[in-house]
This record gives sequence, structure tokens and C-alpha cells, in this order.
Amino acid sequence: MVFIFEIKAMNLFFKRACYFAIFLFSQSLVFSQTLERTIEEIKTEAQLRAERGAYPMGGLDPQDVAQALSSIKTRERDDWAKGWSQVAQTYSERAKSTANPEEVARLYKRAWRLYYTAQWPVPNSSGKKQAYDNALKSYASYAQSLSPALTVVQIPFEGKFITGYLRLPKSSTPVPLILAISGLDSRKETVAESYNQILTHGVGYFAVDGPGTGQAPIKVSPTADRMFTAVMDYLNSNPLIDSKRIIVSGVSFGGYWSAKLAITDKFRFLGSVSQSPPIDEFFSVNFLMEKTLGNKEYLFDLAPAFVNVFEGAESIEDLKRIMPAMSLKTQGWLGKSSGPTLVVAGAKDTQVPLSDIELLMQSGDSPKELWLNPKGGHLGRELKGWTDPVIFSKIIIPWELRLIEESKKTAP
Repeated sequence: MVFIFEIKAMNLFFKRACYFAIFLFSQSLVFSQTLERTIEEIKTEAQLRAERGAYPMGGLDPQDVAQALSSIKTRERDDWAKGWSQVAQTYSERAKSTANPEEVARLYKRAWRLYYTAQWPVPNSSGKKQAYDNALKSYASYAQSLSPALTVVQIPFEGKFITGYLRLPKSSTPVPLILAISGLDSRKETVAESYNQILTHGVGYFAVDGPGTGQAPIKVSPTADRMFTAVMDYLNSNPLIDSKRIIVSGVSFGGYWSAKLAITDKFRFLGSVSQSPPIDEFFSVNFLMEKTLGNKEYLFDLAPAFVNVFEGAESIEDLKRIMPAMSLKTQGWLGKSSGPTLVVAGAKDTQVPLSDIELLMQSGDSPKELWLNPKGGHLGRELKGWTDPVIFSKIIIPWELRLIEESKKTAP
């Protein structure tokens, strides 16, 4: 009888534990939803950002935005995807019946940008996944017009492939290169667009999705930087690339990887650029619950987007357990030396704490350069003036070109 009683007691304990776990999960969802914008607030903010050219609506026609938003009635992910995809489809259909190659490229580029917004911030529903597939197809059609050509590269990796875009200027000798890593909601297509301008300076780029995003073969984990080891092996073996002049550049969460690679793979890179990189405090439970959930600098769903990219994460509770191990301080890397580094940040960034930027700048034994916009938010951006394209063209790319030129003067 005692044995039977113990079994029943254990069953009762197990049931209560399960109910309590479900309660905590439901409470975290309710908490997250109460902090997030409503669909009407999202639509109002999205239209405002489109008219100001602000992220993530920069580059979109405000009329296209208004048309897409007019058919979105709920916060359901597929409803969002459908609204944007309908507008995108009109441009892809027009492109198929257009004879002028330049107009075809323009229409496909417009369709790509709209499909990209349809899957924003991450393709975590069937409709958003379809939108992302359509975004890739539209970008591929647009990219056919690029000269020099954009080459899709697939690097074998752990039974899968790392897909990246390689674009090199015409040259009779190996060229310097930027390894460009996307962020949480950016993609290799968006960072490729940012770096197209560098080709006129005789520098190429390889754009790749960060772990957990886009077509990346693995999700985010403390060891996911092994993906970039395979990328570097490929780049070093390519005779068209100057393997001694490769700079790694990362945007937002991509900045985390570039900051880490600047230390772990110091001798494989000429230097690194990190825009608003999360380093330590960002990965804490307190920051997740108090700053990431319902973040209003982000248009919507910042925390759910992180759930989508982390290995083993299906809820906010999972993130609380998983994220702390991502800290570069916890991993023991910050005390080590790194190569030449540029850190770009905004003092008013609410997505990545300024303490993380300060910690990175003060760590190790190697001097670093910091461009800090006192009025800037995430990535150092502002609504006017220091926008994303301006920061790239006036701050990041000039720094990279200077580093490349200096390396030529000191070459043996």
C-alpha cells in the first residue's frame, strides 16, 4: 500500500509541476503580448517609419506600405505575410511581362523588398516562410542584372550547406574582401545591398546569413561560430581573394559574431566591424525580461524573433535558460587580444545596452576604435541624418578602406 501511495503522490506531484510549468509559460506569453504593440499601433508606426525612411521600412514606397497595411487586420503572422505578399506579387507579375531589362530588375528588387517585409522579422509561420522563399526568388531575379556578377556559393557544412553571395570587382590580381554577416532580422540580401558600393574601390564581399537566420544551416548556440570557420576555409582557398586582407563585418547580432571572430580568429582577419554588438548584459535574464520583451524601438516581436533563432528555444522561458551562456564574458573571450576593430553604436540604443559596448571597448589588450552617436539608437541610426545607408557610406566603408590601404603599406 505504501508503494501504491508513493506512486500516486509522485503522479500528483508530476501533474502539479506540469500545470505550474504551463502556467509560467502562459504568463510569459501574456506578459509579452501586453508589452507588444497592438496591430493598429504597429500599422501606424510602420507607416510613419516608411514616410521617414526609418528601419525596417527604409527603402519602401510609402504608398506600397499603405496598400499592404490596409489589408492587415490582425497580429496573426500569416495575416502580416499575406498583406505584404499581395503587393509584392503585383511587381513580380509586372516584371514577367516587361521587356526592358532595367525595368525588370527594378520591379524584382521592389518585389524582393516587399516579400522581405512580409517575412519580417523572421519566417516563423507558413505564410512568412512562403514569403521568404519568394523574397529569395525575387532577389535572384533582380541580381541577374548586377555587373560584376553576384555568384551564389554553397559551402558544404555538417551535411548541409552554407549559402552566401560572392561579388568581386574585376581585377587581374586577388582582391581584398568583406565577410558581411547579417543580424537577427536582416538577411544576406540586405547586407549585400549595403556593400555593393564597395566594389568601385576594388574590394569584394561575401554576404552570409548569421546562425539561425535566413538560409543558415545551424541555429544560434555558443559554438555556432564554427560555421564561419568553414566560410573562411572557402574564402582562403579562393585564388581570386586576397586572404591576408579579409575584414569581417557584422550588423547587430551579426556584430556579436564579428566581435567574437575578431578574438577567436584574430590571425585570419585584417580587422573587424561590429555594429551594436550584444556582448554580455544583453544575454542576461533581467535584460531579456525588462528590455527585450515588448521593445518599442523594434517595430514588433523582438523576443519572439530570438526564440526562432536560438537552438533549443521554443519559448521565452527557454531563452531565459539558454541566453546567458552566449555572453562573451562568460565564455572567457574578452580578456584576450583582438585585431583592429571598429565598433559602431548609439547612446540611445534600447536593444543592446551601452554597457556591452563599454565592456567590449575596455576589454583585451588591443586598441579599438568607437564611433558612438550620442543621439543614435540601435546601430547608431537616427530618423534623419545618420541613417543606415549614411553610416555605411561615411563611417564603416571608409574605415575598412583605410585599413586595407594601410595594410598595403606595411606588406612585406
